[in-house]
Amino acid sequence: MAHRIAAAALAVGLAGVSGCGTPGAPLPPSLHLPDRVADLTAVRAGDEVSLAWTMPTNDTDKLLLREDVEATICRQAEGGACKPVKTEVSLKPGAACTYTDKLTPALTSGQPRALRYFVELKNRNGRSAGLSNAGLTLAGESPAPVTGLRAEVHKRGMVLLWMPGARGAVRLRRTLLTRPKEKPKEGLLAPPPEPLEQNLLVEAGAQKGRAVDEGIRFGETYEYRAQRVFRATVDRQVLELDSAYSEPVRVEAKDVFPPAVPRGLAAVATAAENGEQAAIDLSWEPGTEDDLAGYVVYRREEGEAWQRISPAEPVAGPAFHDDHVQPGHTYHYAVSAVDQNGNESERSAEALETVPEP
Repeated sequence: MAHRIAAAALAVGLAGVSGCGTPGAPLPPSLHLPDRVADLTAVRAGDEVSLAWTMPTNDTDKLLLREDVEATICRQAEGGACKPVKTEVSLKPGAACTYTDKLTPALTSGQPRALRYFVELKNRNGRSAGLSNAGLTLAGESPAPVTGLRAEVHKRGMVLLWMPGARGAVRLRRTLLTRPKEKPKEGLLAPPPEPLEQNLLVEAGAQKGRAVDEGIRFGETYEYRAQRVFRATVDRQVLELDSAYSEPVRVEAKDVFPPAVPRGLAAVATAAENGEQAAIDLSWEPGTEDDLAGYVVYRREEGEAWQRISPAEPVAGPAFHDDHVQPGHTYHYAVSAVDQNGNESERSAEALETVPEP
């Protein structure tokens, strides 16, 4: 009896050990399917559609992709099948990819309608995890391109002009052509670096053919292109159908614009007393321009020509002390403003003062 109990206990113990070491159900082998593209975008301009997307870095089993992936791009017009436009493209995992599709005449005519693109990634066996998200844009006749684009430098900024008349908004693409010659300044007061490219959408005034870009910086060289923008709603999304870009216009933003003429010039004379020299003190309203360097002070006597009496360097503040005067003489004064590029304003209105006799 004791022998039977011991044998049973041993059997139970072995069964428990065997249960702890038994492997679970075998996992299916990985199919190594590249993960799907999820950020495909499609932007149309004229008769071309620019596609952009990012290649995945993993397969559907979250394993790293270690070799290039075959991609197929297809295009689906409204109500039709998705027809391949580019096949057997070998792309690196994680790469930022682009492709430009040239549209057929049938897709560049007629009313605006949906046009979808998809990217499909396949493994070495030709199998895929499915299509990417849809890159949605518009087929149909695009707006007429902008013509006669030109640029003029004004004190307010760059004035862009083109032939008026057509409906819709106009997009201006500004490209900075000059590159910094030195390391940008750092600190809280340093201006932020200017973007190399920037889009400016003109809606009010687009039909008049005029816009002002107030974001330029003097001393830089820019290139502008323009395109007309038409919007339509498809699948509850507002999409753009844009014209091709115009011919580029290049312009150097030279600062040839002087500061504002100083205002409020006043002169107050002081007689020679207690050994002090007679003098005339001038004051005026300060300028507000960011690039203001200072002021130049001029003086003349009746019937004589103007002479500069301030130093070679501009006077920093809106005041000047003239102690090279004679009692009983009447002096006429005027002030101009100078910017950091040496542009000088017209002279202010005159102020005259007579030095009293001692």
